[in-house]
This record gives sequence, C-alpha cells and structure tokens, in this order.
Amino acid sequence: TDAEVSIRKKTFTEVQTERLEQAERTVLIKCPPKLNEKKLLQYLSSHGNIKSHFLFENRGIHALIEFSEKKSIASLQDAIGIPSAVEHHVVPFKSRLFTFMLKNPVGQAAEETPVHLSPQSHIPVKDLIQKLCHADSISSQMYILLNDYQLTEENIRLRYLACSLVRDFARAYFPDSVVRPFGSSVNTFGKLGCDVDMFLDFHDTQKHVTKMKKGPFEMAYQMKRLPSERLANQKILSVIGDCLDNFGPGCVSVQKILNARCPLVKFSHQPTGFQCDLSVSNSIAIKSSELLYIYGCLDSRVRALVFSIRCWARVHGLTNSAPGTWITNFSLTMMVMFFLQRRSPPIIPTLDQLKVLADDKDMHVIGGCDCSFVSDLSRIKPTENTETLDVLLGEFFEYFGNFDFRKNSINLRKGKEVNKPESSPLYIWNPFEQDLNISKNVNQPQLEKFVAVVRETAWILEKEDKTQRMINKEPWGLAALLIPFGKSNHSKMNRVKGTGSETIRNLLVSLKLNSANSLQKAVEK
Repeated sequence: TDAEVSIRKKTFTEVQTERLEQAERTVLIKCPPKLNEKKLLQYLSSHGNIKSHFLFENRGIHALIEFSEKKSIASLQDAIGIPSAVEHHVVPFKSRLFTFMLKNPVGQAAEETPVHLSPQSHIPVKDLIQKLCHADSISSQMYILLNDYQLTEENIRLRYLACSLVRDFARAYFPDSVVRPFGSSVNTFGKLGCDVDMFLDFHDTQKHVTKMKKGPFEMAYQMKRLPSERLANQKILSVIGDCLDNFGPGCVSVQKILNARCPLVKFSHQPTGFQCDLSVSNSIAIKSSELLYIYGCLDSRVRALVFSIRCWARVHGLTNSAPGTWITNFSLTMMVMFFLQRRSPPIIPTLDQLKVLADDKDMHVIGGCDCSFVSDLSRIKPTENTETLDVLLGEFFEYFGNFDFRKNSINLRKGKEVNKPESSPLYIWNPFEQDLNISKNVNQPQLEKFVAVVRETAWILEKEDKTQRMINKEPWGLAALLIPFGKSNHSKMNRVKGTGSETIRNLLVSLKLNSANSLQKAVEK
C-alpha cells in the first residue's frame, strides 16, 4: 500500500526518533478480566486525547495506550493509587505500568464486550506448513511466511515502550540518556518473539560541540575518571541492573554479565513479555542495524528470502537460539545479503557503493572504523533484476552448495568472494570492523552440516514434482523444505545415491565420527 511505502522511505534515524518519542507518550495497563473496551477508553480520554491503542494477551489482557500529549500521563498518574500491600511491602517506584480493577466486578462484568487481541507470537511451524500448502507458488509461500513471522506494528511499539521504561530508570542517574533498541527489533528482519537488544546512549555530543565555542572559557564538567571505557560501562550497567532488579516493576531474572566482550544486563520484562539485553552505547552495532534496515527497505524480495531461509535453517538445526558453534541468524542474514549482491544484475548494492552515495552528514568514523554510507533511501537506484523468489530460493542453495568455503570468504563491502585472511572454516567480514570475522564461532563440523543440508535442499527443490505433490495433498515447495529430512516423505523417492534421509544420516554419522574423508573432500574441493 502507499501508506507502507511512505513508512518505508523514512531514514533509519527518523524512524527511531519518531518511535522513541511515541513511546514516551505511552502507558501500559493490565486490564480487569471482564473488560468493556469502550468504557476503558472513555475513562482514559478524560485525561487527554488518545492517539492510538491496542489490546494483547500476556497472562491477562493488557492495553497499550498512546496519548497525544505527554502531560496526559501525568494527569492519569495523579489519579492512580499505590497498591494496598496486604502480604507484601511495595517499592514505591511510580512507572507507566498500571493495573486497573473493576470497583463493582459483578455489576460491571455484565457489560463485558468481545475484544480484538493483537497477536504477539508467530504460529507454530506445523500450522505454517498447512497454510503454505494452499498457496499457488513458492513466491506466495515466502510472502505468507514473511507476513506471519515479521514484527507487527503493535509488537514494534511494545519493544520501544520496553526501552522507554528502562530509560526512566537510567534518567534517575543520567538525565540526558536515551535507551535505544538495536539489532532485530529495528533492522526489519526481526521475527515475533525475538529478544529486545537495547543500549544506553549518552551521546548528545553534537549539541555540546557547538555550545562550547561561545564565551572566553573552556568549560567542562567535573566527572569521575576511570582507567577504561569498559570499566565505566561495567559500573554503569551494574548499578542500572541493580535498580531494575530491586525497583523495576515486572523486571525478573536479572543477570549481570559484566565480563562478556560486550558487558550486558539480561532480564525478563514481564509486562511486555520480552527477554531484554541491555548494554552501553555501541555505535557500530547500530550502524549494522541501519545497514540491514536499508537492505530490507530496498526490495521486498530481500526480507522474504531472509525469513524463509532463517526458518529453514532453524528447522534443520543449523541455527540455535543458544550461543555455540553453529551459524548465527546474523551470519546467515549476511550470507543472504552477499548472495543478493552477487546476482546479475545485483539486487542490492555493496557497502562500497552505498559509501559512494553518502553525503557529509552520512560520514561516520567510529573508533577508527569507517561506517559511512548513504542514509537517504531515495538516493539508491532500484535494481533492474526481475528474478522471482522461486528462482532466488533455489539459486541460494545452489550457490552455497558449490561455494568454495575452504578458499573464499564473504565480503559485503566489496560484494566479492575474496581469499580468506585466516583459516576459520567460515569467514564473513564484519562490514565495519574490517579485521573481525562475524562467523568466527562456526566450527568445521557445523559448516559441513550446513553444506550437506544446503545440497540436500537444492536437490529436493530441483527434483520435486509440484503438481503431483499438490494432487496428493503433500507439502510442496517451501513447505517441503520446512520438514526435517528424516521425517519427510521426499525420502521415499528413489534416487541414485540412495534415499535422502539415508544420505543425510550417513553424512551426519560421518560428521560424528569426524571421518576426514567424505564431506571434508566435498567442502575442500
């Protein structure tokens, strides 16, 4: 729709600023079980104009209410009481999370009206497979998956609200600070249910630089000095973590992981239902989020392909939500981007091409890393590539099934296969920190498993008789790829090398034995 297109064309920073401001005017209410929505809105409107609202289920019905003006929240807060503490004593921190109960439950329950609830999680894969079987092409299957898995408008608002509520704590110590989401919540590639990565940002530096030029004095705050930025971040996160743990309504399972490469605080935010990771300002991570945002906005095929491939990888155990030696979703997404840069003509530009289009305000060098690229989407020429998603899906598996991982690395800056700078099994250049490999965690057995499953998938797509499978009411196209190979009836097809599941089983056995011959050769050839 036109509305979507106009939303899509905003710069990453504009979207962030707008959404953070919107979150500041928002409250979250736990509603009574027998709810009359109209009555609730009527009452809330007495405190100011409601710009938008939605209801969702998360251990009871909750309402997210966006007021037109921030002062409406203060007016509502004035009317709200402290909970009567019978068996508990409360920490008197007044947030924007409220509980509403009916004064006269029996009388008012009769007025209960059915409400529309916004889903906050995606459907299970087995239900998705059923749904995909009714589509008419692989392309439509991929768009169905995208529509079911991508973040909804409501879910995005809830993510920004979670950040805004953490910001309220940070501001007690650092009045100018902002808490911003980064990663999958904002890069257009997040799926419903993914964690919220957020960071604490103190950088309002531009403003200060211009101010300091006036007057005869060099002026500076007296601030505590520490030997390293890392130590400062650890101290700040430790205190904010304690705050959330001790005073934060609905913040549970708070874990301070301060010795990680990037120190962070993990917690579960019960009111919104999100798992959250809070760290201190990481400008390079936000540039990676913006780069993916640009790629995701340029062409609708980009996101459709990434979502399908990530779902496929999860089903086959190639990715995992726990950290380990497998490929991460971020690495896999970068592999898809690289593949799209390699098409002829390319579907998305390389990072070097985006840098050429950058103007003065887009120039960013962060800690010696060049993070300059164009932010205005309208300056990027649309692709002339017209390949369908049906073609692109098959070609992706074909491309990486034959990729020379032993010799080549994946470089999104140049959009070229370049010699590996060192011997990691899988080498994907960090687009900004040029000496880092974003897939350094991946070991040889995991890469071999990836190649094996990629080849098996390419084989299935190529050999499949779509019409026959549709007549037999069997999963076809993308649906057939979302069934673990051992379970799929594709393995009934006879083939030269034995059945599919057998091939895979043998491959996996050979990986377990770590026999250096069969697949090793395949990966090395």
